[in-house]
Amino acid sequence: MERVVERGNVKAALERVRRNKGSPGIDGMQVEELEPWLWDNWEAVRAQLLDGSYQPQPVREQEIPKSGGGVRKLGIPTVLDRLIQQSILQVLQPMFDPTFSEHSYGFRPGRSAHEAVCEAQRYIQEGRSWVVDVDLEKFFDRVNHDVLMGRLEKRIGDKRMLRLIRRYLEAGVMANGVVMERYEGTPQGGPLSPLLANVLLDEVDKELRSGCGR
Repeated sequence: MERVVERGNVKAALERVRRNKGSPGIDGMQVEELEPWLWDNWEAVRAQLLDGSYQPQPVREQEIPKSGGGVRKLGIPTVLDRLIQQSILQVLQPMFDPTFSEHSYGFRPGRSAHEAVCEAQRYIQEGRSWVVDVDLEKFFDRVNHDVLMGRLEKRIGDKRMLRLIRRYLEAGVMANGVVMERYEGTPQGGPLSPLLANVLLDEVDKELRSGCGR
C-alpha cells in the first residue's frame, strides 16, 4: 500500500484519469475538479488507505447499448475511486501480467485484438483448421468474490490491499437513486476490473492451452 500512495505513482494515476475523462460517479465530481479537491483532502485519504479504513463509494449504474442489441451495464466509480483504483493497478499489473498466458490478449498492456487475430492467422498458416470464438456471457456480472480473493491472496501479502480490493468488489450500485448491495461480480467501468478479470481467467487460459497441446 505504501507503493500505491507514493507520490510519483499517484501523480501518474492522476494523469491517466485525466486522459480517460469519463462521466462523474454518484458524488457528481467531474474529472477536472479532482486535482483541486486533492490539494485539500489527499492527506486524509492517504492516511485512510495506509491504516486500512478507506471505504469506497458505490458505483453509478450506466447502461450502454450493445451493437448486437441489448445493453451493457457499466458501474461508474467516483473520480476519486478511479484514481485509487488506477494507483493500485499500476502496482499490481507489473506483478501479475508477466505470469499470464502468452496467448492471452484481452485487457493487457501492449496487446490488442488485432494481434490476437494475427496469431490466429499464423496458426492457420501452420496447418490448423479451426478458430474458436468463446464469449462468456455476463462474465463481469458473475465473478465470484471469494474465488477471486483466494487467487489474489496467493500473490498479495498486504492485508490492507486485500481488504480494499474486497471493498471495491462489494461496493454497492446506485440505480435510479437507490443503492443496491452486490454479492458477486466486478463492475465494468473501473480501472481495476480488467486486471481482476484476467486474474480469474488465467487458469482457464492455461487449461485451454494445455488441452490444445500448445
